Amino acid sequence: MQESILIQELKNGSQQAFRELVKLHKDRVYNTCLGFMRQREDAEDVAQEVFIEVWKSIQQFDGKSMLSTWLYRIAVTKSLELIRYRKAEKRKSFFESMQSSDNDPDAVEGDGFYGNPGLALENKERAKVLFGAIDQLAENQKVAFTLHKVEGLSYKEIANIMETSVSAVESLMYRAKTNLQDLLYKFYKTEEQAL
Repeated sequence: MQESILIQELKNGSQQAFRELVKLHKDRVYNTCLGFMRQREDAEDVAQEVFIEVWKSIQQFDGKSMLSTWLYRIAVTKSLELIRYRKAEKRKSFFESMQSSDNDPDAVEGDGFYGNPGLALENKERAKVLFGAIDQLAENQKVAFTLHKVEGLSYKEIANIMETSVSAVESLMYRAKTNLQDLLYKFYKTEEQAL
C-alpha cells in the first residue's frame, strides 16, 4: 500500500490500515526502543505505546516528514520518557531507603539484563560497560549515537527525527564518540590499576 493511501486510511480510522502499519514498522520500532531500553520486555511495552500513540495522534500527522521518521520520533520520545521516569523512581526509592530505619545494607537490587549470574561472559561484561558509558552521555548525544550505531540510520535521517540539521548531528556524533572514548579510557585505566 502506498504511504499516502495508508496515512489517509489511518486518518479514516481503518483497522486494516493500522494492522498494515504495525506489520510494516513493528521490527524497526521495537529495535529502536530496544536500543534505548536494553530489555526485551521494556522495548515491547514501549513499542506498543508507540503504536497506540500513532493511532491516537494520526490526525495531527501533517505529512511534512515520512511516516517512518514520525514513528522513530515517537519511539525515541517514548523510550526517553520511560528512562526519565525510571531514573526519577530510582532516586526517590534511594532517598526513601536512606531514610528508612529498617534499611537492609546487605540487600542487593538486581540489574535486569545483566543481573543473571549465568551471563558472566566477557562479551556481556564489555556490553555492560559500553552501554553504561552510553547512558552517561548527554541525552541528545545518546539519541544520535544510538540511532546511528544501533539502528544504522544516516545522519540525514537522524536530523529529520531529531528535527535538527545534519551538521548538528555530525557535531553530536563527534562529541558522543569523544566522550565515550574518555569514559571508556577512564574505566579501563581504573580496572587496570585495580589488578
